[in-house]
Amino acid sequence: MAAQKNTRPLADLMRPATIEDVVGQRSLLGENGLVRRMVDGNKLSNLILWGPPGCGKTTIARALANSVDMEFMPMSAVFSGTADIKKAMEAAKMHQNLGRGTLLFIDEIHRFNKTQQDTLLPYLEDGTVVFIGATTENPSFNLNNALLSRCHVGVLTGLDTQDLLTLMTRAEEFTGKKLPLDSAAQIHLAQMADGDARFLLNTVEYMMSAGFDHELSAPELDDVVQKRAPMSDKSGDEHYNLISAVHKSLRASDTDAALYWVARMMTSGQDPMYLFRRLARFAVEDIGLADPNAMQMALTAWQLYERMGSPEGDLALTQLVIYLGTAPKSVGNYKAQKAAYAAAQQNGSLPPPKNILNAPTKMMKNMGYGAGYIYDPDTASGCSGQNCFPESMPRQKFYHPIERGFEREIKKRLDYWDTFRNKKA
Repeated sequence: MAAQKNTRPLADLMRPATIEDVVGQRSLLGENGLVRRMVDGNKLSNLILWGPPGCGKTTIARALANSVDMEFMPMSAVFSGTADIKKAMEAAKMHQNLGRGTLLFIDEIHRFNKTQQDTLLPYLEDGTVVFIGATTENPSFNLNNALLSRCHVGVLTGLDTQDLLTLMTRAEEFTGKKLPLDSAAQIHLAQMADGDARFLLNTVEYMMSAGFDHELSAPELDDVVQKRAPMSDKSGDEHYNLISAVHKSLRASDTDAALYWVARMMTSGQDPMYLFRRLARFAVEDIGLADPNAMQMALTAWQLYERMGSPEGDLALTQLVIYLGTAPKSVGNYKAQKAAYAAAQQNGSLPPPKNILNAPTKMMKNMGYGAGYIYDPDTASGCSGQNCFPESMPRQKFYHPIERGFEREIKKRLDYWDTFRNKKA
């Protein structure tokens, strides 16, 4: 009878047995790193591993169990529930009675709801298990405070190019096969992997079994391997990280950086309408009246994209980003809104002064409505200087334009009217 073929993927077969063999994550595994200190002290603590796909979260958890000789009990929050947790704890107590500790590893821990997360708490408290959870989502948003307070958080990053090249060399040594890529193509493959070791090793496994008769160049590699899509989850942490990068780059007038982050979002499948909405907001919040055309430019580019779609409309998005990045910046509009809303809330329901109220009835006219009102456009200067704030409320100044862009002209106008009004007072 022929031996059964091993169907486990190369990424799983090559999984390191101890943390000494893990590639990358030096901040956690290097000297004085959080995980390294646990192993050196031969005592594990409850831990949340937070990082992108393929960065080694599961690998580190398995290696930790081996490094301190504990039973490794894996579980996925996608397929498990409260009943599964309780069964796992019963097994852990049996190991405990036999003098062996258990490391409970739960992948995608953010998928557990509050009740399921709370189910873990008493077992973490009494030491039935050492718990390690893995997540691609920000723990502070997706995990209960009660669970977080009982765990350290280790932040992982995508592997760099040199780490991924090291994995390629290890794959050749492990399989005894030569990767059919020249040196430039190997670097190109590492860059294509975008920090994801699993993607890299899956691609290496395919390349080794595809039967190529020569070493492929980088352009040839592009023809046979689909590039990994840039990381962006459209609604989770990476989505908000990228849009934050767009906003902060525009605020800093770093137009080229803003173009890069917008390109990252677009090439990873983000909804262009979301981007246009955020950029329109930027036009009124961070540019405002320093360049009144920014708002119109945002609306025009948005409308043009809706009519033309991609790829023709993509240039409208690019043009908008360049315009917003190079425009003068001001938050005078934004601050004026905040200040005016705060004053409205603090001063209650004060009535307008009667001089600026209409008097459509005789009774209202007898009550003084409209008395003393001056039609400003009909005055010689175009400004009467009359007070339009509530009579019991001192005048306030909410809008403070800056000496930049079009607001420089607005400031001149406001200063003129303030001076005129003060003379009339």
